[in-house]
Amino acid sequence: MSYTVAITGRPNVGKSTFFNRMLEQRKSIVDDFSGVTRDRQYGVAEWNGKAFNVIDTGGFVADSNDIFEREIRKQVYTAIEESNAIIFMVDVTTGITNLDQDMAELLRRSPKPVYLVVNKVDNHQRQMEAAEFYSLGFEKIFFLSSISGTGTGELLDEICKKIPEEKIEEPGTLPKFAIIGQPNVGKSSLLNALTGQERTIVSEIAGTTRDAVHTTYNLFNKEFILIDTAGIRRKKKVSEDLEFYSVIRAISAVDEADVCILLLDAEKGITAQDLNIFSLAAKKGKGIVVLVNKWDLIEKETNTARDYEKVLKQKLAPFNDVPIIFISATEKVRIFQAMETALKVYENRQQKIPTSKLNEVMQKAMESYHAPVVRGHAVKIKFVTQLPTAVPSFAFFCNYPLDIKTPYKNYLENQLRENFDLKGVPVRIFFRKK
Repeated sequence: MSYTVAITGRPNVGKSTFFNRMLEQRKSIVDDFSGVTRDRQYGVAEWNGKAFNVIDTGGFVADSNDIFEREIRKQVYTAIEESNAIIFMVDVTTGITNLDQDMAELLRRSPKPVYLVVNKVDNHQRQMEAAEFYSLGFEKIFFLSSISGTGTGELLDEICKKIPEEKIEEPGTLPKFAIIGQPNVGKSSLLNALTGQERTIVSEIAGTTRDAVHTTYNLFNKEFILIDTAGIRRKKKVSEDLEFYSVIRAISAVDEADVCILLLDAEKGITAQDLNIFSLAAKKGKGIVVLVNKWDLIEKETNTARDYEKVLKQKLAPFNDVPIIFISATEKVRIFQAMETALKVYENRQQKIPTSKLNEVMQKAMESYHAPVVRGHAVKIKFVTQLPTAVPSFAFFCNYPLDIKTPYKNYLENQLRENFDLKGVPVRIFFRKK
């Protein structure tokens, strides 16, 4: 899945409220003050069985109006260039402003689908007032209220029509590893260290996904494709907002990869944006390896690496069963071990556990710690099987599937991890009526 929809619009038109509604969670900070969305927000929305990425470009606020308008314009440029579709949000209570007209002019030139969304239309009077927005000249126009949710279904239906059906990976395709992380953590250095030394590049294809560079790599008779998100080429006429640009890049690389290699700067540690991308990769069921780069610059004592890893795992919880490797791309320290580990995570994600073995192990685990009794009923799990999906998923058949709560689900996941090698791989568990 790699369809990305960007929400654009000047500050305070209700983009963040709408973003939260699409993701069914309060992730953006919502406030009545203009321009509270400083951090880029992104997540995955699902509608009628289709999933897509949503990016809230946020209104930018600075002291001078010109800076502020210039920053919004930059984000719009990036959204136009990097996403598959654009939601352009306006506010019925203020009518059409100059900034709306400027943005409309930019967006009308875009070949991408643009959905004009008139927000805060929550009564008949406002429905009438919203008609003035037809003058902006967009074919697809939707009246809705992001606070109450009225009208959002029609918009989501329209967006989902454009999303292609997901393709099942054909057997025999090479593993794909995406190198992701903040700008300046050493993604290019890592790629250069890997490819420069061994000179075993089979081919370099300009990537199909928005210029990410794909390198087919052959290492000690193991072949895989590296997707490098570092190659952010600056376009001449557009001075992009690099952070926003690299986020969209990273998301499309995550979509394409089997395993995501998250690169961190040892001196800076893991940032909120890294955690966001990590949880996005986990939600999409990708394998994950964490590399702490520039480890040669850190002063070390006996347990420096152990303590660093402990802190990292606390931040990555609840899914922290991931390999963490301390590397130096410039000194070429442990970089090949990192690739070996990524290949191992790929194998873990591909494995199919025989049903007989799965039941033998899990029945023992369930006997030593029974599911809690609910409303006087003993919950009995009779049978477990692995589902035929890309992400390791397990169905537990039982008499009261709705009564099994998170703690017991976590126990079962931990037992699966202890008995089968699932390191670096998100696991999905479903309870079904037997």
